[in-house]
Amino acid sequence: MLEEMFRFSDFVGNTATVVHLRRAIASGRLPSSILLSGPAGSGKYTLSLLLTMSLLCENQPREAHADGDLADFCGHCRHCTRIAEAMDLPALVDAAVAAREEMRETDKKETRVLIQTHPDVLILPPDPPQLLVKLGQVRSLIHSIYSLPGETKHRVYLFPSAAFMKEAANSLLKVLEEPPAYAHIILMAEHPGELLPTIRSRCAPVRLGALSAVEIEELLATQKPEVKPAQRNLIARLAQGAAGKALSFDLEGYLTARADAMVLLRSAVLDAEHTDLFKTTETYRAGADGQQKTQAMLAALAGLLEDLLLLRSGVPDRIRNVDMRRDLDTLADSVTFEWLENALRGMDQVISGMRRNLLRSLSLDAFAEGMSSGRR
Repeated sequence: MLEEMFRFSDFVGNTATVVHLRRAIASGRLPSSILLSGPAGSGKYTLSLLLTMSLLCENQPREAHADGDLADFCGHCRHCTRIAEAMDLPALVDAAVAAREEMRETDKKETRVLIQTHPDVLILPPDPPQLLVKLGQVRSLIHSIYSLPGETKHRVYLFPSAAFMKEAANSLLKVLEEPPAYAHIILMAEHPGELLPTIRSRCAPVRLGALSAVEIEELLATQKPEVKPAQRNLIARLAQGAAGKALSFDLEGYLTARADAMVLLRSAVLDAEHTDLFKTTETYRAGADGQQKTQAMLAALAGLLEDLLLLRSGVPDRIRNVDMRRDLDTLADSVTFEWLENALRGMDQVISGMRRNLLRSLSLDAFAEGMSSGRR
């Protein structure tokens, strides 16, 4: 287990931040509540588990550092191994949801998704299908947090998402005002503004910054040597500085979604007949995977629209889809800032309609028609 376990040395980037947190644990000064923010895939959850292992490790190893010892973990004690079992969070959440589906309807409504591979560590992921942290989950935290730890000196609570229901956020606020000395709560968010100001004010802010495209390419070259240089360059741009996102990036799936997004763009900008455009939207209207497919296409389209905006603004070095520079230049010469604004607004309406379960066919057709206006 020790040889396979992810270590602090494997964590790429944000060295100063990681050192600061490890030093805080070693000196017994880790804040009781932390707001760990950073882009998706930047390693917030992975770092939270590494810090938790350092805090609860039975052997408490230390790494010498110029500015003071840094907390570490042995990787093989009963605490480290059980906490490490929570590393694959999506699989654990899927298992918990599947177990809930097997319950009676009355029990199912009252059961919330909670992940606990160690008795003193509780993980509270956003609860499907709404993907929000719910009141029942925070109540589980409240129920346990005022009891002394069972096997270690601390209790740790991890929130991988800042998407809270209002009642859940208000209940958590009460705990954050006076948490027990042995408890630590780590909230993770892409943007701190997702949380109530009253919650943010009670947490120590920690930010994971984006890595440079060069650092991402070097990481891919080391850990994904089968990826070709041109693909590494593209992934590094699309990952937006997030190491985890880069390593797990589904390039084939993205290119498929982007191809359809480009059909939408070309048809709306260059083809007044919209023939290819409506043929493409037709494929997104049916099937169980239709919503996920639509979301992937809209995400790719958002990136393309942003690239067009960057080209129109005179900063071509910042575009993400670097392999399509020539095609994007042609499109950028054919649209206005007003067209781009209308296209982004229309895309937001499609996303809003999907959340309200509106027919994708109606939303996509209205979007496609709207994109045809405002051409130069």
